[in-house]
Amino acid sequence: MTKVYLSLGSNMGNRQDYLKKAVESLDRLLETEVKAVSSYYETAAWGLTDQADFLNLALALDTQLPAESLLSACQAIEKDLDRVRHEHWGPRTVDIDILLYGQEIWRTEHLKVPHPLMTQRAFVLVPLLEIAENLVEPQTGQAYKKYLSQIDTSDVRKLEQVD
Repeated sequence: MTKVYLSLGSNMGNRQDYLKKAVESLDRLLETEVKAVSSYYETAAWGLTDQADFLNLALALDTQLPAESLLSACQAIEKDLDRVRHEHWGPRTVDIDILLYGQEIWRTEHLKVPHPLMTQRAFVLVPLLEIAENLVEPQTGQAYKKYLSQIDTSDVRKLEQVD
């Protein structure tokens, strides 16, 4: 089994429902088991900022799926949950990003792991470090906590009570 960390986000429709359904779908994948799910965090949009706020979470799972197969499964879940890709960083019902796939490094046309922008994104690091506070970047050995200490987290709001 390989330990994998994912980031999930939604800023359209019933954001919480989309995220719950995505987590349930990930847990139903063959040879895969969700091990931890962070709290929900509401965050301002990143990249293309003129859109609704996101609801984000991170999760850890153990899988026997190869990385490219897991990516395909994540994209199928997104499609099943009505994700349509109109514009880069645009609004979406659900977005599932593979952040880390064990200690492996992937640089293909379709898969880049560790996720190349995760160290710049508080909406990724805050929930990720909630479920795995001692993670280190596989290429450099740098603690992700250090990256988080170097970026603005003021727009990341933990939701204490989610309906």
